[in-house]
Amino acid sequence: MKKSLFCLSLVTVASLFLINVNLFASETDDRIESSAKKTYVFKTYLKSDDIKIKSTDGVVALTGTVAEESHKSLAKETVVSLPGVKSVDNKLTVKGEVPAEHTDAWLITKVKTTLLFHGSVSATGTEVLANDGTITLRGKADSAAQKDLTTEYAKDVEGVKAVKNEMTVVTPVTKPGEKTTGEKVDAMTESVDDASITALVKTTLLYHRSTSALNTTVETKEGVVTLVGKAKNAAEKDLATKLVSDVHGVKKVVNNMTTP
Repeated sequence: MKKSLFCLSLVTVASLFLINVNLFASETDDRIESSAKKTYVFKTYLKSDDIKIKSTDGVVALTGTVAEESHKSLAKETVVSLPGVKSVDNKLTVKGEVPAEHTDAWLITKVKTTLLFHGSVSATGTEVLANDGTITLRGKADSAAQKDLTTEYAKDVEGVKAVKNEMTVVTPVTKPGEKTTGEKVDAMTESVDDASITALVKTTLLYHRSTSALNTTVETKEGVVTLVGKAKNAAEKDLATKLVSDVHGVKKVVNNMTTP
């Protein structure tokens, strides 16, 4: 009789344990799915894409369609950076025809995406054209420094042979009570979540020719980005810091990369 009661107790305890584990896993999966949709990346860059997120015990499946190839990697990098995520199965497909690599259409997309992730340039205010690898930039820049930086970023995109910057420098007129560009960037910096920052930093380093080959681990905590890995030299390490510092949401960069 005692043995039967003991076995029954073990079964009861085991059942309760399994129930609690399943409930915890279910809550974690729900939180992952909800958190992903609330990230800055999903609400800003991927808001027009049709992305379905399904988490099962921390293994996330991404299905649906996106407008550009870069959105696939951006979605994956954002989700994989969320707490509780073990792995991501990226089954997203690009809607429409994908430009062949190193074509002018492909370069335009790469340059636009690169500018989009940086806070000191205006991606929306910059028109990007391409002809046989030569990029032409048109539109308006708030300052000569912004114009030069736009040129610098475009030149550093893989496949770009030359850049012609025909942008017009127009100093914006700030109305009373209106925030300046810098203040708008600062305000936005406060609202970008760590998972989004990590994803944007990884994508930025990959898209820039000078840092695309870097084997870097990126971690973000409260907007502070820590880089760990190897750089060829001090100049490459400094460039990584510069590029990451200008990514949306980054408050500070701690570069722990090593050099020979």
